Amino acid sequence: MDITAVSQHEQSLKFRALRNQVLASNIANADTPNYKARDIDFGAAMKSARHETISMTRTSDLHKQAGSSADNGTPSLYRVPHQASLDGNTVETDVEQAEFAENALYYRASLAFVDGQIRGLRYALQGGE
Repeated sequence: MDITAVSQHEQSLKFRALRNQVLASNIANADTPNYKARDIDFGAAMKSARHETISMTRTSDLHKQAGSSADNGTPSLYRVPHQASLDGNTVETDVEQAEFAENALYYRASLAFVDGQIRGLRYALQGGE
């Protein structure tokens, strides 16, 4: 079993869970005036977790760099809305729900991979019984 593969999926689960919190917060604040929708740059977070030097760059024209970060120091981005809101809120519920669903799917995939690795290890330890 490749321990680095499990470690990468462990980090992935951590960042996916954090991203779910950020996206859920966006959805919960959809009606809050002047609330700015945030997101986490997952790729940058994973690179940072591997202790590689990274420079923050925009991954999409819909993002801009923010001066804040998520709870654990993970770089956080503000989402630029497709259509401006009169109350200054940048949450677009449909976009947030789609991002949340996609992120949850990737979270479950990483969880299934780790589960498979653990089952394989358990099977090997039990001698194939």
